Amino acid sequence: MNKILICLSSVLFFFISSSFFIVKEGECGIVLQFGKVLRNNEQKTLVYNPGWHFKIPFLETVKILDKRIHTMDNQADRFVTKEKKDLIVDSYVKWKINDFSRYYLATGGGDIFQAEVLLKRKFSDRLRSEIGRLNVKEIVTDSRGRLTTDVLDSLNKGSMNLEKTSLINVNSMNALGIEVVDIRIKQINLPNEVSDAIYNRMRAEREAVARSQRSQGKEKAEKLRAAADYKVSIILAEAKKQALIIKGEAEATVTKLFAQNFSQEPYFYFFIRSLRAYENSFKNQENIMLINSDSMFFKYMNKMIQIKE
Repeated sequence: MNKILICLSSVLFFFISSSFFIVKEGECGIVLQFGKVLRNNEQKTLVYNPGWHFKIPFLETVKILDKRIHTMDNQADRFVTKEKKDLIVDSYVKWKINDFSRYYLATGGGDIFQAEVLLKRKFSDRLRSEIGRLNVKEIVTDSRGRLTTDVLDSLNKGSMNLEKTSLINVNSMNALGIEVVDIRIKQINLPNEVSDAIYNRMRAEREAVARSQRSQGKEKAEKLRAAADYKVSIILAEAKKQALIIKGEAEATVTKLFAQNFSQEPYFYFFIRSLRAYENSFKNQENIMLINSDSMFFKYMNKMIQIKE
């Protein structure tokens, strides 16, 4: 009897424990009955939010899905612009589940890896199409924000008058039960071979500009130097001219004064000039002068000797 009660209690406990399931924060649950997603009377998927929930044991199974925003970091890939130039674009995508039933079926049981494979394929196609409509300048400057916005809208645009036709665009992410929240381009680079060619061309252009500026600088320096030398020559010539004029005027004045005074006192000036000649001739006592004593040079000296005698 006791064994029967224990067995019944165990079965009852197992039945009850199998009837309840817990959905954690940041997750949601969908219940499958014989492999089909349970829906309500409005044919909408029953989504179980965080908390305790009940299910029928053995008949129903629970699939827990992550309803948080996921980040898909894409590997840098090569894209071709409108002018047929290659760019290496590095980007990432943020996405979340917006239709759990469709997501579960499209990804083969809610596999995140499978979902990102499908998302990456569609994202790459849309980004390649949008970049192909723009040139490099539009991509790296003012159109960069518009580029990501257009790609995001094209990925999420799935309904064509949904209320009337209830159709979903199979090329959109809505067909996978996914909503793209945000798209960001982290980096845009040129391929290595293009970067090297552009760098070499830019360096050659800068060197040509540098040579041109140095040549122009030397030319201006020569012109300034020549102008300065010309001004110096003019100033020196003018100064020399003024000096000669002043010197000539001074000599003319001296000559005029000398002539005037000589005409008034010729004897005195002959005497003064003779004394200066004596002074200049006998500065050194070792000098010897052989000259006739009756020469006019000793005129005043002879008179002095005669006066002493």
